[in-house]
Amino acid sequence: MTSNRPDHIRLTSHPEPGAKARFPIHWGAPSAQQSGPVIGTVSQLGLRNVIGTHGGSYALYRALAVSSGTLDPIRRPDLTNTYPTATIGPFPQWSEPGKIVSIDPWGHLVAESFKTEIAEGLDIRPSIAITKARLDLIEMRDAVAAGRLKADGHAIYENGSLSVTKIAIDPVWYLPGIAERFGTSENSLRRSLFEQTAGMFPELVTRPDLRVFLPPIGGITVYLFGDVTKLNEPRTKLTCRVHDECNGSDVFGSDICTCRPYLIHGIEECAKAAQQGELGIIVYNRKEGRALGEVTKFLVYNARKRQEGGDAAATYFERTECVAGVQDARFQQLMPDALHWLGVRRIDRFVSMSDMKHDALVGQGIDIVERVPIPDDLVPPDAHVEIEAKKAAGYYTPEPQKPGDVENTSGRPLEKY
Repeated sequence: MTSNRPDHIRLTSHPEPGAKARFPIHWGAPSAQQSGPVIGTVSQLGLRNVIGTHGGSYALYRALAVSSGTLDPIRRPDLTNTYPTATIGPFPQWSEPGKIVSIDPWGHLVAESFKTEIAEGLDIRPSIAITKARLDLIEMRDAVAAGRLKADGHAIYENGSLSVTKIAIDPVWYLPGIAERFGTSENSLRRSLFEQTAGMFPELVTRPDLRVFLPPIGGITVYLFGDVTKLNEPRTKLTCRVHDECNGSDVFGSDICTCRPYLIHGIEECAKAAQQGELGIIVYNRKEGRALGEVTKFLVYNARKRQEGGDAAATYFERTECVAGVQDARFQQLMPDALHWLGVRRIDRFVSMSDMKHDALVGQGIDIVERVPIPDDLVPPDAHVEIEAKKAAGYYTPEPQKPGDVENTSGRPLEKY
């Protein structure tokens, strides 16, 4: 492939004197046009109004495709017929100060909101996509066969497949809002991001005029069960599971943790809600291994199994900290943003035992009526160490924790993770 790009490289690590952004971003504005488009394409350096580029962690694969000659670096996507299959929003939270700081709430409306600009050749890309699908899970077949779910030919089919609206969300960080959410200054946040990515994004410290960052991390997938239009009705009852990625369990069924069983339990509860005229919501966050990564997670597995006395609930979190330096890096402060984007102000049934998730949602003004723990019979044999450690650390359980249920031999209090 012959490239159309010039041979010289133009650095944008410092703003041009007196230059003004042609398309400034006004975060929290009441419309897509007033908010402005997010332009993170390297082929349009003079128009870029963010730090980073589209595609999150997949941007590097794009670079490989360009380097190998299989992708024209200045090619623009054809967005014909890519518009959402369901209408989401706008909701008041989209412009309420501080409610959404890690998602562009208008990111799914790019093709219709900026038709003129796209027609003029501007490379403006969606950061959210909405489609419809069916989930085909063997556990749902079993639930239909057992009579826990009833096929209705609409929400649930005879073979156990489920109708869903599926939403993919790439992260778009408004740096002042991120800093406020974490209780730090924007300058401190920018410096930490710059240093801990080994200077990958110099604009973090040289371009204070660019206040939006497209981080190279995984995004979010949301699955909606039921009539999506009911998001607009405040009285609609909601069942919700917020789930953090666990590839080994979610995909391959590893029995050392409760991740897939809890995810499946959440999906079943959401399917039941849809059949009752309510809504079910699964929010799936790409935060493998408590956001520490799969390599770290497997190292922790080895350390837990090989420690003196074997795997134990009392040292469950300590083993992670010994390897990674921190017990958990998910930091659920940003997690409520996806639910704010859906206009959620109340969750009637929250399918989670996590205090971190519960406290983050309540702290962001989302009421939780009922917390639904995982049934004991769904906990795999090898995962009882994990579940007992989490209960002792403050995870929700309908039964009061009895003294001595879990012996803490670490010499320090078990923290709430």
